[in-house]
Formats: sequence, C-alpha cells, structure tokens
Amino acid sequence: MIYAATIFLSSFLLFLVQPLIARLILPWFGGSAAVWTTCMLFFQALLLAGYAYAHFLVRRSSRFEPVIHSALLVVALATLPIAPNEVWKPSGTEEPVSWILLVLGASVGLPYFLLAANSPLLQAWFARARPNQNPYRLFAVSNLGSLVALLGYPFLLEPYLGGAGQVRLWSWLFAGFAALCAAVAWLTPKAPPPVQAAEAVSAEKSPYWLWIALAATGSVLLLAVTNHLTQNVAAVPLLWLVPLTLYLLSFIITFESEGWYRPEYLCYLLLASIGVMGWMLVETDFQFDLGVQLAIFLPGLLLGCLFCHGELYRLRPAPSRLTGFYLAISAGGALGGLLVAVVAPLTLRGYHELGIGLVALALLAALRFASINAVARWGSLVVLLGVAGAAAYDGFRYQRDVRVAARSFYGVVRVKEYGIPGSETHLRRLVHGAIMHGEQYMHDKFRRQLTTYYHEDSGIGAAIRSIGERPARVGVIGLGTGTIAAYGRAGDVYRFYDIDSRVMQIALHEFTYLGDSAAKIELALGDARLTLEREPPRGFDVLAVDAFSSDAIPVHLITREALGVYLKHVKADGIVAFHVSNRFLDLIPVVARLAQEHGVHVVLVRDDPDEEDDHKRSRSDWVLVSRDPAALKRAEIVERGATEPEQRPEWRTWTDDYSNLIQILK
Repeated sequence: MIYAATIFLSSFLLFLVQPLIARLILPWFGGSAAVWTTCMLFFQALLLAGYAYAHFLVRRSSRFEPVIHSALLVVALATLPIAPNEVWKPSGTEEPVSWILLVLGASVGLPYFLLAANSPLLQAWFARARPNQNPYRLFAVSNLGSLVALLGYPFLLEPYLGGAGQVRLWSWLFAGFAALCAAVAWLTPKAPPPVQAAEAVSAEKSPYWLWIALAATGSVLLLAVTNHLTQNVAAVPLLWLVPLTLYLLSFIITFESEGWYRPEYLCYLLLASIGVMGWMLVETDFQFDLGVQLAIFLPGLLLGCLFCHGELYRLRPAPSRLTGFYLAISAGGALGGLLVAVVAPLTLRGYHELGIGLVALALLAALRFASINAVARWGSLVVLLGVAGAAAYDGFRYQRDVRVAARSFYGVVRVKEYGIPGSETHLRRLVHGAIMHGEQYMHDKFRRQLTTYYHEDSGIGAAIRSIGERPARVGVIGLGTGTIAAYGRAGDVYRFYDIDSRVMQIALHEFTYLGDSAAKIELALGDARLTLEREPPRGFDVLAVDAFSSDAIPVHLITREALGVYLKHVKADGIVAFHVSNRFLDLIPVVARLAQEHGVHVVLVRDDPDEEDDHKRSRSDWVLVSRDPAALKRAEIVERGATEPEQRPEWRTWTDDYSNLIQILK
C-alpha cells in the first residue's frame, strides 16, 4: 500500500537523521550527553510544527494540498545535503542550547519539518481515500519505521559508513521519499467526504488537555529514565537506545489494534511498577547496581508508556479530527522535552525529574483507573501518596554530604564532603553524575597529596616526572579538581582546558590544587580541540587528554585529526598522554591505531593499586604517545611497567568522519 510505504519511509528517515545529525555536531559541543537531549527537544518542537502544518493544510487548504506540499518538497530537496556548514562551528563560549537549535534549524530544518508532517498528513489523506478503514493503524506503521531506523543506525549503518557517506545515503533516500509523497498528494481525492453530525458533536468534546498531559508524561518518563540510568547509575554508552526503543514500541502496540491495550488488566501491573520505581528512588543498596536498576526501570517505563499511549488511543477522535489529535500529542511530547531539557536544568539542582514524572504518572493513573473498581481506585491513591513521598525524600537525600551542587547543559556536578573539617580524614570529592572526577584531602598535611587517577605511580605521573629538572610546560584537557597542578614547580606552566565554567569555579573555590601549585596556572574555557585548533603551537612537554571517563565519549578528541592537533602543540620529544580508564570501553587499541597512522611511538602504563591503597589511588590506564622513541624509554616511564599496547589491526582508524562505539564495548 502506497500510504503505508510512504509513512514507513518518512518515519525511517525521521529517526535516522536524529542520531546522524547529532553525531555530526557532537564534536562542536564537547561531546556532551546533553547534545542528544537538546537535539530531542529540537526534533520534538519541529514535530509539533510539522503536525500543526498538517492540521492547517487538511482543515484550511485541502484544495491546494498537492501544490503547497509539492512545492515545499522541492525547496527541501534544494537544501540537501544536510551536513552542517562549518560557518556554524561555535567558538566555544556560546550558550550551547540555543546555538545547537540554530545549527539544527539551518542544516536539517525544512526536510525534518516535512518528514514530521507526513504521518498525520498521510493518515488524513488515507481516511479521505479509504473512509471505511482505520487510519490510526498507520501510526503503528510510522513508529515501526522509526524503530527500524533507531536500531539500525548504531548496528548496521554507523559501523560501515562515515559521516559523509551517511549524509549521502540519507539525502538520496529523502529524494525518493519526496517523489513518493508528491505522487500520493496528487493521487489522493481532493474533496473530503461529508462529515457526519455525530463526528461534529464529538469534536466539541475533544479532551485536548488530557491528550497533552498523557503525551507529555510519556515524554518526561522517557527522558527522565534515560537521564537516571545514564547519569545516576552507570555511564554505559548507547544505554539511551533501550528506553527510546521501548517508548516507540509502546506506540506500536497500542495503536496497532484496540484489543492490545486492556486497562482493567494493566492497571494493577502499572500501579505495582510505579510503587517499586518510587521505592528505588530512596533505596541506596541498589543505587549503582545496573542489573537491578534496568530490571525495574525499563519494564516500568514500558508499562508507563503503554498506559499513556493506550489511553491516548482510547480517547482518539473520529478520523475527521485526526490531525488535531496528533497536534495535541506532538504538543505534549514537545512540552515534556522542554521540561526535561530546558526547565529542569534551570530550576533543579539534580536529576529530580524522574520523581516528578512518576508523580504525574501516578496522578493520571488515579484519574483514569478510578472508574474500573474500588481496588483500582484506592490502590491508585495509595500509590500516588507513596511515590510523592518518595520523590520528596529523594530530593532531600540527594543533597546529603553535598557541599556544592550545580546543574547545567553539561550535567549535574556535586562536591561531596566527608569527615570532620580540620581532621586528617576530611575529604572533598567531585562527582559528575555517577562518575568521580577527582578528590582531595583538605587537611594541610595531605591537601597537596596526589590522589585517584593522577598518583605518581600513574601514567601521567610517569610522563610528568620524566621531564626532569627543566621548567615544564604541561597542557591538560579536562580540569576536574585540578589535581595534576600538584606536580607544578616554580617556573612551570600548567594550562588547563575545560568546556564547563562551573567546573572551573569549583576547582578554584572548592579545591586548593590550583591555588597551592607553585606553577603558573592558565585556564582556557571552551571545547579543548576547537581551542587548540585556533591557538599557535604551545610547545608542551606533556599534553594530558583526560576526557574519556563517562558514557558520552567525546569522540572528536580521540581521532586521527585530533592527534594531529595534539602533536602540533607538543615538543619534538613531548608526550601526549591519553587517560583511557573506562569500565565499559576498550579505548587502548583505538589510541594505538592513531599512533600507528601518524608514525609515532606508543606505550601503555597501567596502575593497579593494592586494596589497602584504594583510598588514595584509583586504577588507571594511560596511553603515552611521542614522536621520539627515547622519550618513552625514560627511566620514570619504564619503571612504571610501560608495555606495548594491544593492537587490533582489523579495526578501522577513528577519524572525524568515522568511529564505532559498538566495536569497543568490553
């Protein structure tokens, strides 16, 4: 069927372009996970605009539909390819959310707008051409196309095609879609069938507020559960893929057929799931147990979305009001994205949107399940009160032992404090989501002590000590607590690059490594690679690249082109030190391959401390790269057990155009 084929292709392209364009602009904004959240906001907002356009076209300009839509398709074809222009590359100091929205609008705005409008528009045309058939089943086809694109991109497309190849493929597929969609526009009957009186009456009673609330709650749940799992529990690459898959699956299940969603059975499962998720908000024993968290929150997300989207299907209007219904759904989705991506970072100090989303879900469940029976009615009220209490307690508990908490585009940063001030055990720790980014003992006796990944026995310690007695110039990508500054001596220069101004303020005011250092300290705000590309050669003896510890790997800092930039900034016998400690990714062969591509030398320094030293040192892997082989054979490095890193000749070299996270998963 031509309608189903066109909707499937448009939704496939709709969800294929999302990870594609996000991947292309990710290097411009520091590789932050928030880039994806901001992209989601853009896509949801443009989805709303597309649905509004479809609604206007069907309700106000049905006679001119083929002309208007075909003309826009031609204009969209003229904007291809969708790769963002280099003129949009930020300097590093712009406000990231608004700049990302501008870049996306300029590069993919019109094609995405037309793809977004396609599903409700073609469903309306289908209802006009086949008045006796159910057009809402095509929404399930639409979400199936989205799901195929979502799963196919990381496993089938990204491992084999670079960014330029992906852009070309998408552009050709869009051209095919444009031709198909224009044909459907001209083949569809121009005049709609007469609207029955019953349909006109039902239109006056459309529960727009409930449609919006249900759609917004589903959107909030999706983003909140994703943030919770990837930021608070475990920084696992591509973990965001699973919640989004379940979200789309819930649309497919509920809109495929009315018989799939049965609230009289789902209500008890949903209420129990909300209760368990509320309990997990305050239960600390399983806070970092990824298996338990996934086992609870992923089924809970699916049940919550089945409820929200199943209720939407139950409340659907007659086909003649179809576009208004989808407009309300898209408005709710955009509202949910706005609340999580923009409002929450501005108003909340932590990832509290999950608790708020669960309260909203419990409230809607109480309203919708009240008519089933007394057990469902009273059970939903008990769950609502319980989850509200759990969310409130979680908000207070999140600040326990926290001296400073700040949230912005780049995530939640907290300074946690342990021990009694003035005692030898007084400790401050910098935590970004679930990742520890350094710590310092605050007592005068220990505050200059090197800790965690930067201990003297680590690879970076060996590289800096190998400089010898001459004044050293050291560059560091990733500030953290500024621990590396403790190596600084009089006459040395230590230059730190960081994209987050909050981290700089915390390092300056909550930790003393920068202030205590005898070296001259320089701070450069902005994306490190963009900054280094614009700077003249710095002549570093050591350049530490310390930005690969979280789920949002800044791939642009570990490519062939990136290493070329780093080598430009180090001396002939200088060392580029990559910190590649990671529980989930094997980055060592990636760096080894980059070194091979540049014809330079490489060693691995692995520091694996004994258990009794764990409170001072953390296990670390540092890969050291230098043009001069003698630099890597200095006694300070050899004595730390430097070895040849593992080579994986079958892997492709990572470039600005190609990377493969799936391949390096441990």
